[in-house]
Amino acid sequence: MKLLPKNLEAIIFDLGGVVLNLDPQRTIQAFAQSTGLPEQKLVEVSKYDLFKQFEKGLITAPAFRSGLNELFRANYPDKTIDDAWNAMLLDLPLDRLQLLESLRARYKTFVLSNTNDIHIAAFDEIVSAATGGQPIQNYFDEVYYSHKVGMRKPDAEIFEMVLKKNSLHPSKTLFIDDTLEHIESANRLGLHTWHLTDQDELFAVFKNE
Repeated sequence: MKLLPKNLEAIIFDLGGVVLNLDPQRTIQAFAQSTGLPEQKLVEVSKYDLFKQFEKGLITAPAFRSGLNELFRANYPDKTIDDAWNAMLLDLPLDRLQLLESLRARYKTFVLSNTNDIHIAAFDEIVSAATGGQPIQNYFDEVYYSHKVGMRKPDAEIFEMVLKKNSLHPSKTLFIDDTLEHIESANRLGLHTWHLTDQDELFAVFKNE
């Protein structure tokens, strides 16, 4: 079981796969059904710069959709693309929200997420349904989205920005993410890290503080 640092003052959470339940394979399957392309081909497409540009806010949602249509050599309606793109976003369990509330009472807490305009619009609806209309910002001290700050993980600059803006010391800060590449980048900057592979571990660890 993960052991927390004794001098912990702040926790930085990834969003999808940590706070929000996520299944990227559902998006691959949805696009495969819409396009008729093999799933492996769609996995390769997902590595194109178009996706990184969208996550950094360098292109708009309409430009992203247009870029996908060019890649697919098609002309899918916005809703078809958005529904497939958002298929990976699942639910936000109430007990996880309650855990976040309890942690915020003891630590400075933050979200640092690689995301985009289309996902956040859908995510906000998921959060509103789970909380009775409250935004995710009510559960953290600050929320940082890659497309809003023009940076993305695993680049060091986005971690450095969060640390500097909030006067956080890396040795007193824990970063939790489900992507190993992001964890390794945070490690190099001196943050405590937790590569989360099972979201249920959050409860097991924090309830035993």
